[in-house]
Amino acid sequence: MKSVNRLWAVLGMAALLGLSAGSALAQQEGERRQRGGDRGNFDLAEFQKRMMERVREQLEVKSDDEWKVIEPRVTKVMEARRDASMGGGFGRGGRGGPPGGGADQGGGRSPFGGEPSAEADALKKAVDAKAPAEEIKAKLAKFREAKKAKEAVLAKAQDELKKVLSLRQEATAVMSGLL
Repeated sequence: MKSVNRLWAVLGMAALLGLSAGSALAQQEGERRQRGGDRGNFDLAEFQKRMMERVREQLEVKSDDEWKVIEPRVTKVMEARRDASMGGGFGRGGRGGPPGGGADQGGGRSPFGGEPSAEADALKKAVDAKAPAEEIKAKLAKFREAKKAKEAVLAKAQDELKKVLSLRQEATAVMSGLL
């Protein structure tokens, strides 16, 4: 009889532990969602703000006046990089945006703003429709031309950023993927 009572006691303790662990996990999940861990609550403005704060820290910009000069140039580089890499491939994740960013490369909108490349969309449609080789060749040429133009905008934005950075900041920007 004592062994049966012990068994019930052990089973009861196990049940209590299981219930308390379940409620602790539920509480952690609730806290994660409150912190924005739920993808449905993604705040782009907050994400961009935190990203710019990280860039400022990486570049060791202490002065607000210095940051007022650097920040718009960093923003232009990030936007130009995103635009230059939009529509760069079909079906892979990571469509551009800031370093470490990601989105749909198959023609959808990037979560970091911007629209997909019209040339990439036209090329994808031609490939998907199994268009004649001459049509694909023409669309491919337009895609490459547009991509080259966007890369030139990126290079110019990077040159403008380099002009206002110290050598140490430039090296940090190169290592972080900005330049």
